[in-house]
Amino acid sequence: MEVAHPVLDVIRSRWSPAIYSPQPVETQKLLSILEAARWAPSSYNEQPWSFLVARKEEPEEFARMLSCLVPGNATWAQHVPVLMISVAKLQFEHSGAGNRHAFHDTGIATGFLMLQAASLGILAHGMAGFDAAKARELYGIPDSHEAVAAIGLGYPGDEHGAPEELRKRNQHKPRRTLEQFVFAGRWGQPFALL
Repeated sequence: MEVAHPVLDVIRSRWSPAIYSPQPVETQKLLSILEAARWAPSSYNEQPWSFLVARKEEPEEFARMLSCLVPGNATWAQHVPVLMISVAKLQFEHSGAGNRHAFHDTGIATGFLMLQAASLGILAHGMAGFDAAKARELYGIPDSHEAVAAIGLGYPGDEHGAPEELRKRNQHKPRRTLEQFVFAGRWGQPFALL
C-alpha cells in the first residue's frame, strides 16, 4: 500500500485479513504481542484494558469465544489460531469517577498489540461484530468493565481455495487522505501544511 508520507514499515504493512493460516501462534510471540499492549499510554496511567484470550489449541475455550461473534465474523474467524476480546474498565482506580477515556486507552493498547504482532509477521483483525452481553455472561465480566471489541490473530493465509466471499473481504481497503481528517482553525478546514 502506498503512503503519502514516510511511516514505519510495521505501520504500512499492518492490515486486517479475513483469511488466516492454520499455523499456531508461538507462545513466546503471543506473550510478546500481549506485552506490547502493557506498554501503551493511558489517562493517569490507569491502564484500563484487559484481554480475554482463547487459542485454537484449547477447542472448548475457542468455541466459547467464537460463539460471541456475529455469524459474518464467525465464518472467517473460526480459522484463526487466536481469538481475543478487549475489555475496558469504566472507572478510575484512584477516584472511582467514570473514565471517559477507557475505550480510547483500550484502543491504544490494542493498536500497540496489533503493531507488535505485525512486526512478527502476525496480523490482527479487530471486530465490532460480537455480542458484548454474551461475552459478559460467558466470562463473568463485572459491571465495572465493558467488552470493547473482538480480535482475530494469526499468520496470513493463502487465498487459493478460499471461498469467493472471503477473498473479497481479504483485500486491502483504501485509506482516507490527510485532508479528509486533519483540520485546523475550524472543523472541516484542512490543516494548512497539507
